[in-house]
Amino acid sequence: MTEFNEYMEEYKKQLEKGVIQEAYQGLMEYIMSLRTHFESKFPEYTVSGNVYHGYMDMTYFALFTPSLKDRKLKIALVFNYDSFRFEVWLSGSNKQVQSKYWKLFRENSWDRYHIVPSLEGADSIIEDVLVDDPDFNDLDTLSDKIEKGTVRFIEDIKGFLSDYD
Repeated sequence: MTEFNEYMEEYKKQLEKGVIQEAYQGLMEYIMSLRTHFESKFPEYTVSGNVYHGYMDMTYFALFTPSLKDRKLKIALVFNYDSFRFEVWLSGSNKQVQSKYWKLFRENSWDRYHIVPSLEGADSIIEDVLVDDPDFNDLDTLSDKIEKGTVRFIEDIKGFLSDYD
């Protein structure tokens, strides 16, 4: 328990500086504005009502296209804290769906994007990096990169899946 106490002491020191709160609030505001951007620019997508804030491991919101929703699949736009980057994931609505599509992609040797090596502990089936080392000084350019990468990812996934209907 001493280690936990030491972590909490360091956490307290960092919070007293005030920078973490400002950065976190700014990041949450940006992600919520990104969610709103997708909702207004892509009315054909269903955008989840909530942003998952996570435990400082990831923050994300989900997108659903009609064809993916019919398959119980979703697209997650993720800010990954460990790698400090934006990613896009294909995920299933439950473990059975996750397993079905993970097997489909693996058995067909699809190599367009990274297929997670194992579903154990995984929240995704396929992942791609949208923006590595994001520049938060230019949010319009950052949003443009995220949008273009996400749309490309969705179209590639839909294209692959249409071959297996």
